[in-house]
Amino acid sequence: METEMELKNRNGREGGAEVVLNLQPHSSISIAYHPLFGPHDDLVLLELDEKLIPDILQERVTLRGQPNEDAVLCTSSKTYAVKFVGTSNSVFLMPPSDQFASRENVQDCDEKDSGKMMVASVLKVAPGNMELVEVAPRLDKLKLLLSENPYSFYEASQMEDSEGTEKIDFGLYRWEDLVDRIQASDSELRSELEALFAVEVNGFWRILDEDYKDGLLNMLLHNSVLNDWSFDALSEDDVVAVLVADGFPCNISRHCLQIYGHRVDGGIGGSCTWRLDETRVCVHFARRILRGGKMRLENFMEEWMKKVPEGMHPRFDMLEGEVLTEKLAIETWIHAFSVSSLPSTPPERFSILFQERPKWEWKDLDPYVRDLKVPGLSSESLLLKYTRRTQPTLDAEPIFTAR
Repeated sequence: METEMELKNRNGREGGAEVVLNLQPHSSISIAYHPLFGPHDDLVLLELDEKLIPDILQERVTLRGQPNEDAVLCTSSKTYAVKFVGTSNSVFLMPPSDQFASRENVQDCDEKDSGKMMVASVLKVAPGNMELVEVAPRLDKLKLLLSENPYSFYEASQMEDSEGTEKIDFGLYRWEDLVDRIQASDSELRSELEALFAVEVNGFWRILDEDYKDGLLNMLLHNSVLNDWSFDALSEDDVVAVLVADGFPCNISRHCLQIYGHRVDGGIGGSCTWRLDETRVCVHFARRILRGGKMRLENFMEEWMKKVPEGMHPRFDMLEGEVLTEKLAIETWIHAFSVSSLPSTPPERFSILFQERPKWEWKDLDPYVRDLKVPGLSSESLLLKYTRRTQPTLDAEPIFTAR
């Protein structure tokens, strides 16, 4: 037996989406099955904020994610989770009339039987739509990928001594490889590469091995003493020239200044000038000292003072977010615990923090959570969601435990 919709499809004059778009208020229209009616799984509704419409229409967005990951949609600067939202109402998809105007059962509106009832043709009934929710970029994977094969002394020596040596390409990623694997916008990805002090070497994005960075910085400091250079006014051309003479590649030598310094001027008409960042240099040596494990605070401070270059003044507040201290009897001990090694997603971050310590005072916890960024959630909201705050008295330091 034919359904009412099928009868209308046979006896009425079929129209496309324009029929509905031009529908006047308080009026109605009949609907019919389109001859190609079906599930059409390749057609999905997407609900958009108006500010995203230009990016969509001008094809400035991409869907990113591996087969085992939930897809995200990226504009040039932001990342959005793509979520399906079901609806209890029937949502009919109607194609434009020009998509089926050539079919035999479609009649021209100028025909003599134009008095027949106009029927809107339904191609698919949609069970819901996809919506976009802005999320933080998923960048932890980038650290893992770049850590697979950091640039080292061994690789540098192989490249210099053996031009014909077969190159190892395991764990090496070009820009397009990272775009394919990392769920983040291009802008967010570039910002994270800068934050990780990654450098492009022969077309691949690399981070430097810790021993290699140590040798690079020590050579820079050594030459600064030999040539009586000021740490506040280092000529880029001079620094690169001496480091290249000592066997470091040109781009790596220049990158050393980006890791440990700040550009003072743009070098208009001459070489760029750089100033070494005292905190970055001091933190570097603190990390090297603590690689051996936990130390008594007094011993650490004594060793730290000896390691930093003359003219720099290490202060314990430089190590905020880099170390933790604990009281053992009457002694204070220190060990490395860097925020840069922690996950960027709140659930994983707080899980590791409370594995490290079941209770945190705010002054200790703050450096390890202030960098967390979740669109739509403030820092206070994150703390409420993942921690319990207790404060015995108004004057007492608040204590945070796992929720």
